[in-house]
Amino acid sequence: MRNYGPKTMQKPGWSLDRRDPRFIEAFQPLWAWLYEHYFHVQTAGWEQIPEGQVMLVGSHNGGLSAPDMFMMVYDWVRRFGTDRLVYGLMHPKVWQASPPAAWLAERAGAIAAHPKTALAALDRGASILVYPGGAQDVFRPFYQRDQVQLGDRKGFVKIAIQRQIPIVPVVSWGAHETLLVLADIYPLVERLHELGMPWLLGIDPEVFPIYLGLPWGIAFGPLPNIPWPRPIDTYVGAPIYFERYGAEAARDRTYVDTCYWQVHHKMQHDLNHLIAKHSSE
Repeated sequence: MRNYGPKTMQKPGWSLDRRDPRFIEAFQPLWAWLYEHYFHVQTAGWEQIPEGQVMLVGSHNGGLSAPDMFMMVYDWVRRFGTDRLVYGLMHPKVWQASPPAAWLAERAGAIAAHPKTALAALDRGASILVYPGGAQDVFRPFYQRDQVQLGDRKGFVKIAIQRQIPIVPVVSWGAHETLLVLADIYPLVERLHELGMPWLLGIDPEVFPIYLGLPWGIAFGPLPNIPWPRPIDTYVGAPIYFERYGAEAARDRTYVDTCYWQVHHKMQHDLNHLIAKHSSE
C-alpha cells in the first residue's frame, strides 16, 4: 500500500478539518424543502442504528447529483444533529473534475475515498458513510436499478473488521428515475482512448453513460445533472456484526469475501423489500 505522509494528507479531500457544522446547519432548510416537496422522501429503519461509531454502507442512484445519498445525509443530521460526527467518502476524481463542488462537499463533511482517510475519520470518533460501488453504481443502467452494485470492492469490509465496528446497510428506491441511464459504453470509449482519443478533462471517468436527464436532454459521459422530481424511499437496515474481528481477521481473504457477500446479500434483501412495497401500491 502506498505510504501517505503528512504532506499528502493536506491534499484536497484529505483534511477532516474542513467540515463546518455551521455550513451544514445553514443548508438544512434547503435540504428539508427538497426532502419534503421535491423528492417526497419516505424513510424507515433509523431506530436500528446503534450508539457509537458505525459504518453506513449504501448503494446510490441518479448520476452525479445522487439525490438519495444527499437525502440520507440530511436525515442523519435531522435526527442526530451535527455533533454526532459522520464523514462521507467521495470519489477523489471529484476534486479534479469539479473543484468548486468538491470544496462545498468538503464543508459538508466529504473526504476522499481512501482507507487512510476512512481510518483517520474513525480515529476522530466519527462514523463514516461509504458507497463502495462508486461511479459504476451511481451510473448503472436503468435495467439494473433493482440490483445492488458494490463493485466487488472489499476495502470497507476490511476496515470494519479491523476497527470492530458494525456495518449499517442503507438502500433506496426511486432515485434511479431522477436520471434514466440508458447504457454505459465505457469499454468502447476506453478502446477509442487507446487509439488516441483524449479523456474528457484529462481524467479517466471509469464509466461513460448515455443518459436522459436535465438539463441536457440526452447526454454522453458522466456530466453533472439536475435530478427530475421523483419520490424516493430509503431504508436503514439492521446493523451487521461479523463473527470475527481484528487485524488477523481483516487479512483473511476468504473471511473478508464471506463478510462482503453477507453485506451484499443483506442490502439486496432490503432493496427487494422496498421494491415489493412499491409494487403492491
